Amino acid sequence: METTLLTVNNVWMMICTALVFIMHLGFSFLEIGLTRQKNTINILFKNFFIITMGLLVYCIGGFNLMYPGFEEGASGILKFAGFGITAPEGGMDFGYANGGYTWWTDFLFQGMFAATAATIVSGAVAERIKLSSFMIFSIIYVGLVYPIVGSWKWGGGFLDGWGFYDFAGSTLVHSVGGWAALIAIYILGARVGKFDSQGKPRALLGHNIPLAAAGVLILWLGWFGFNGGSVLSADPSLTSLTLVTTSLAAAAGGVSAATFSHFLYKNYDLTMFMNGILGGLVGITAGADQMSPTDAIIIGVIAGIIIVLGVALVDKLKLDDPVGAVAVHLICGIWGTLAVGIFGAMAGLNQFLIQLAGVGIIGLFCVSTAAIILVTIKATIGIRVSREEEIKGLDLAEHGMDAYADFRLNQH
Repeated sequence: METTLLTVNNVWMMICTALVFIMHLGFSFLEIGLTRQKNTINILFKNFFIITMGLLVYCIGGFNLMYPGFEEGASGILKFAGFGITAPEGGMDFGYANGGYTWWTDFLFQGMFAATAATIVSGAVAERIKLSSFMIFSIIYVGLVYPIVGSWKWGGGFLDGWGFYDFAGSTLVHSVGGWAALIAIYILGARVGKFDSQGKPRALLGHNIPLAAAGVLILWLGWFGFNGGSVLSADPSLTSLTLVTTSLAAAAGGVSAATFSHFLYKNYDLTMFMNGILGGLVGITAGADQMSPTDAIIIGVIAGIIIVLGVALVDKLKLDDPVGAVAVHLICGIWGTLAVGIFGAMAGLNQFLIQLAGVGIIGLFCVSTAAIILVTIKATIGIRVSREEEIKGLDLAEHGMDAYADFRLNQH
């Protein structure tokens, strides 16, 4: 019986791992679609680098930094269990993780999460960051910052001891990436032509909205693994509830953002609709396992409104975020984390204050570390391409190739 249950649980976790992997395709499509054609190769290269580098760095040290095995009575702030990964004795047996999965599946599932934090930054800094600078930043952020923050809760650290709750990463994944995105776009500055002489934002239209739409739907599909896998077993009641709340929050977020955007701007904005769906997904992620369907819808509705206001706020601050990453991942990530203290099984003032403290501590740490890394890179090798390279497009400037062949030039 135990062998059968372990097999069923482990297969579900491997399916969820594959679904989280597919999210990298969704992020790639979304970023490509919402940016200009001349930067397509550059964005694809960054996304391939993130997933490949992320897995390697997580294997070398990230996993053992995130799950170091804090001793009882330890501060729960920082510990490192050593380089490399080796399955412990009993890691393939039912005794590991209460029979939810094997140790190897544990590593791979968590490794897929790790790379997502840098992917969030990739979209925000698109079209003007130096590729080499982004690669260095990603290695350090995914290799050190993300696993340290993760250890504070998921690794049994001090936030876990406080009772801070983040089921699948509204803060531990999305806000960690969102804080870095915010600091990065502040240090980088806006793209050429984004703001006019009076400081009013101009629309730099994405070149392929259907591709961006496909990216959103792929991300929604991947979220079934992101949240469903965070149950850490194939428990039928918890996984089914989690998928229901995830879907309802996404649906509510999309409808809410589209409706509120129409109310404010008198148009039917597809990009707001799409980002509203993503905002709903980010918002429900912290408490997807303990919300009722009604709770999930309310969380999604508020996330959709936050998206519209968040995008407007970013523009008002003269920050340039081509894909809306700050509004989606940072602001909705904060909202989703705080929502745990308002709705669901753990609601109450005490839980809300614990959630708020966790958001603040993680925010301060991520802002500080991201700023140190990015300012150091800027002072040494530089962080932004030249004006001429940006206008030409990073595909030609940094890769020497186009994303789309002009077949007219190849006719004989």
